Amino acid sequence: MYIINDVCYAGEMHEGIRVAEAKPLCGGMMLVTFTTGEQRLFDTTQLKGSAFAPLSDEKIFGSPAIFRGVITWSNGEIDVAPETVYALSLPYEGEYVI
Repeated sequence: MYIINDVCYAGEMHEGIRVAEAKPLCGGMMLVTFTTGEQRLFDTTQLKGSAFAPLSDEKIFGSPAIFRGVITWSNGEIDVAPETVYALSLPYEGEYVI
């Protein structure tokens, strides 16, 4: 666990891994662009636990915000560390129709 600018993150800190944009797709999928310019597909249904249950609501899932490089929902009540998003996502190079 680590803290940056009063925000607590799970896991270990990895320099340079930050989310620049997160575009909701169908079925809990997101097209995530990192600050490095790399794009990856992230399946939010992999996130387990009651904290992530609200993401099954399309209205909540469809309204992500980026706060200091972290994907958040519901005014920051739900968040996913960028290194988790990166680790659980697959490379996207534009060959898939979205």
